[in-house]
Amino acid sequence: MTVHDPYVLPEGLPVPVDGGAADHLTGAELPDLVLPSSQGAVNVRDFEVIYVYPRTGRPGQPSPPGWDEIPGARGCTPQSCAFRDHSAELAALGARVAGLSAQSLDDQVEFADRNRMPFPIVSDEWLDLVRDPGLPTFEVDGLTLYKRLALIAKQGRIRKVFYPVFPPDRNAGDVLAWLEANR
Repeated sequence: MTVHDPYVLPEGLPVPVDGGAADHLTGAELPDLVLPSSQGAVNVRDFEVIYVYPRTGRPGQPSPPGWDEIPGARGCTPQSCAFRDHSAELAALGARVAGLSAQSLDDQVEFADRNRMPFPIVSDEWLDLVRDPGLPTFEVDGLTLYKRLALIAKQGRIRKVFYPVFPPDRNAGDVLAWLEANR
């Protein structure tokens, strides 16, 4: 089994196609939902930017079988690190940021500590956001994981959805550009 560096995007990844799974999200309200995070319990309504990803990898550990062949699966660590690297610019625009996946709190805390994430990395292990507002998912190796997307919200209402996100390491820059253009 091949082990890839989670910080590097391999060449030739399949590009995800917009099948409409996130079309209903623009204009939707985020639920009043408190979830555990790397920085303690947080309410998803308290963030202007929530980027959602399938699962982060750990150096030296294999990804699920066929991970690189699933459009949009690979790239969670580069996406998260790009948001980290743009966090001061996002904060200067008044955007509170959170990363979110269906991984366990232990996985989220390990990832946040290892990568010095300055904002909460949220665990939605019970997939609450599948029910409300209906975030899209996919199945792999017996796991239900979120599809990669980013939400921009104002006072709990979703204003902009980035979906599908590709390449994932450019998502933070795209979100920043949209926020600057739509102040």
